[in-house]
Amino acid sequence: MKRILLLTSVALLFAFTASAQKMIAVKEVAQHINENVTVCGKVFGTKLLDGPNITFLDMGAAHPNQLLTVVIKSEDRSKFTGKPEDDYKDKNVCVTGTIIEFKGKPEIVLSDPANIKLDTNAK
Repeated sequence: MKRILLLTSVALLFAFTASAQKMIAVKEVAQHINENVTVCGKVFGTKLLDGPNITFLDMGAAHPNQLLTVVIKSEDRSKFTGKPEDDYKDKNVCVTGTIIEFKGKPEIVLSDPANIKLDTNAK
């Protein structure tokens, strides 16, 4: 019985640790390259590149001054209901993922729609 309780406790600890996310402000993304974080902020602009079918969401400011670019690649677009470039434009969202640097700018590549949510707490 003690062994089952111990195993359950360890499993719950790992589950809690894995689900805990570091929340950062969009203005801080450049200091968190290669970290898995949750970033909340306004999507100021969006773009769909028709040929390669890639979606860009610009957070923090409009392109080319965005603080973070959220990228949805063509192979992942079908996972999203609706059109992300329309659904999130001018909305406050929270995005979870690993921040990478692409051409000197912070970026999160979003492959799972569960990792972007409308921010209902935004003012």
